[in-house]
Amino acid sequence: MTTDETTISCRCGKARMSVRGTPIVTAACHCTSCRTAAEGFLALPGAPQVLNDDGGVDFVLHRKDRVTFLSGYDLLRGHRLTPTSSTRRILAGCCDTPMFLEFEKGHWLSVYRDRFGAAAPAIDMRVMTGDRPQGSDFGDAIPSYRTHCPKFMWRLLTAWAAMGFRVPRLAPIEAAA
Repeated sequence: MTTDETTISCRCGKARMSVRGTPIVTAACHCTSCRTAAEGFLALPGAPQVLNDDGGVDFVLHRKDRVTFLSGYDLLRGHRLTPTSSTRRILAGCCDTPMFLEFEKGHWLSVYRDRFGAAAPAIDMRVMTGDRPQGSDFGDAIPSYRTHCPKFMWRLLTAWAAMGFRVPRLAPIEAAA
């Protein structure tokens, strides 16, 4: 395990967190819910664009046990597309910055890649491209998969095994108003 640590923050710097070690995977997700949420975030005052140029949303997946919240946890707000969604996207309420996505029973956090700035790792793969609107090819060598491919799932499984199959829980985060 590497001990590299990266501090990331919202745009105004009030909500800060650190991530340690190598990411599980860095992926661009093209699923309908990620794209819908990203489009909705644009309606928030001054919120940053999280849709990339090819219509996906870039994430850096980190194990929850390697994430530490440094400041502004009380500023975080949860957003679900529907009341029964198993995912919630977490924004910093101070400046409406999307910070991460959490699967309800997941052992990882999908941190919005733009939060890493210049330190952002390169995209390993695109997933859920079957949900992408028909159009152009991607035009590069990044592997693209119609769903969550076996390689993606294997990385999640091996990270979970390394954690002893634990699922750390976050302290409660209020729902967005």
